[in-house]
Amino acid sequence: MNTFVNALYRDLTCGVGATVITVVLGMAFVNATAQPYGANAPTNHIAQQAPHAWFGQPEPAVLVD
Repeated sequence: MNTFVNALYRDLTCGVGATVITVVLGMAFVNATAQPYGANAPTNHIAQQAPHAWFGQPEPAVLVD
């Protein structure tokens, strides 16, 4: 009987733990996707242009013979 009770407690503990993890991850997903991206962004935000030197070459490439 002791083996049965130990197995039962182990199974119940694992089941409860899995349920709690699933609920927490599910609520995190629901919270993250509740509003569209940028819905809480300030309205006076101005997009800043990145300098051209950060991405690729600052000037167009020139082919030389």
